[in-house]
Amino acid sequence: MKTKALRRPATPIALAATLLAAFLVLLSPLSASAHDALVSSSPAADESVETVPSALTLTFSAKLIDGDGATEVVVTGPDGSSITDGAATVDGAIVTQPLQGSGPAGEYHVIWKVVSSDGHPTSGEYSFTVTVGDDAAPTEEPTAAPTSAAPTAEQTAAPEATTTPAADSGDAEGGSPWIWVLVIVAVLVVAGVVTWIVVSRRRGGSATGSDAPVER
Repeated sequence: MKTKALRRPATPIALAATLLAAFLVLLSPLSASAHDALVSSSPAADESVETVPSALTLTFSAKLIDGDGATEVVVTGPDGSSITDGAATVDGAIVTQPLQGSGPAGEYHVIWKVVSSDGHPTSGEYSFTVTVGDDAAPTEEPTAAPTSAAPTAEQTAAPEATTTPAADSGDAEGGSPWIWVLVIVAVLVVAGVVTWIVVSRRRGGSATGSDAPVER
């Protein structure tokens, strides 16, 4: 007597293996990308501020690991020089970097490096713009000096004697007769053309009228 071995269908086993492989593939990037991310900053990326602030703050998604050389922030001005004032401090998820609080207008570049809560270092960079800076401050004082000028009364009295409008009126009067002459010539030409058309039509009508009795 022959016994038949029971064969389990291979489809559920293959489906389970596929789902397990897909789960492992999706889980590995999530574990690798678990580093803390920069949530906000002040000044923010691509933000425009009037002057350089006294400090720059970076806020991350989780508490950072602090230590010697773990956190570094570098802020450079338009000329490439650093405007950082001392080392950065870490308070939980917030990094504060003191700045000099002065600098010219232009684009400022920020480079930061921290150690996230999972122990892995992460870094990034962005820029912000200073619109006014320190360049506009000295320009306000010299403007008050030239306001008091004594010779202005004598200088304003001399140009009053010049009669510039008289030349404009003479030019307008000299050009006006030519305009009238052109207008009169144009009217005469139009009248002559109209008269010629009327006379031509009358001659044509009389010629047709004279030919009618000949046909009879």
